[in-house]
Amino acid sequence: MNSIESNNYTIYFDNSLQSLTDLLAERNYSKIFILTDELTGEHCLPVLQAKLPDLTEFDIIEVPNGEENKTIDFCIGIWRMLLDFEADRSALLINLGGGVVTDMGSFAASTFKRGIDFLQIPTTLLSQVDASVGGKTGIDMENVKNVIGTFAQPQAVIIATDFLKTLSDRQITSGFAEVIKHGIIADADFFQEIIQLENAREISEDQIQKSIAIKNKVVLEDPFEKGIRKTLNYGHTIGHAIESWSLSNEKNSLLHGEAIAIGMICEAYLAKELIGLPETDLEAISAAFLKYFDHYKMKQGIDEQLLEIMKQDKKNTSGNINFSLPNKIGNCQINLLVDNNLIKESLEFYRNLEF
Repeated sequence: MNSIESNNYTIYFDNSLQSLTDLLAERNYSKIFILTDELTGEHCLPVLQAKLPDLTEFDIIEVPNGEENKTIDFCIGIWRMLLDFEADRSALLINLGGGVVTDMGSFAASTFKRGIDFLQIPTTLLSQVDASVGGKTGIDMENVKNVIGTFAQPQAVIIATDFLKTLSDRQITSGFAEVIKHGIIADADFFQEIIQLENAREISEDQIQKSIAIKNKVVLEDPFEKGIRKTLNYGHTIGHAIESWSLSNEKNSLLHGEAIAIGMICEAYLAKELIGLPETDLEAISAAFLKYFDHYKMKQGIDEQLLEIMKQDKKNTSGNINFSLPNKIGNCQINLLVDNNLIKESLEFYRNLEF
């Protein structure tokens, strides 16, 4: 099987899940827990059990599906279940799911009894290329994404692309936004390669591995996000604000990747105005996202609300909204402060795009 070495753990590309069998055989865990949400419990847990019929000694903890449930209340529920099942510090928590499960499960494990081992088996494209890799854990509070969290490394990350077969096209496309981002911030050739795909479901295992390798290289250089790792935040300052607003105000709220795609278009506009991103690159970035994502009809009159959400972003310093912006496709600058009026201008740029 292919693998990538990360920060004291290995990322395995392993549809057989043999790497999980090997890891469990090497270590004497007192108890094994598998965290799922309602969807992965129904669709992905049976896949895991079919691949590993000898794995029978475990307890299941299930949380509701959806970003709106990535809160302290549901984290307390995970801790309570671990207590009820008498988990000790030699227990293992396997996070089987998308970004909500891997983010919240990792946070719960890293804080329970000052830390128990956890392992990531991400089941969505988004969590495979982004959320499960890098050692960030987190929960949301008062509509601010990932504002509470820790840095904690898993025992391993196992990428099994078979799980992607359980996903809708919308979920696959959501994850594809982060794949495109990796090309924009670090690898122009990869960007050109990936946007040739007719649709996101055509992504290959090799391309998934290449996307993860880009993120992993950045994380290894800067594990605690003091410098270059901030480039991974491109699109997320505006994107997280739009996602949070949508979760609070819309019945059919945006998925993470859908909001980040909007954020990357808006922030590319900022980059053109602020640090000289070529007009042709702005057009290429916009066209890439317009190819795969529907136009979101962003309401007029919400810009001040979005700015207020951005002001709570954990990346900010001294109350200033902090951006990471590409100066060309394949390269990104960090720690850029942007005037509020220019941010509003970027939102209007998105609204006025022709789709």
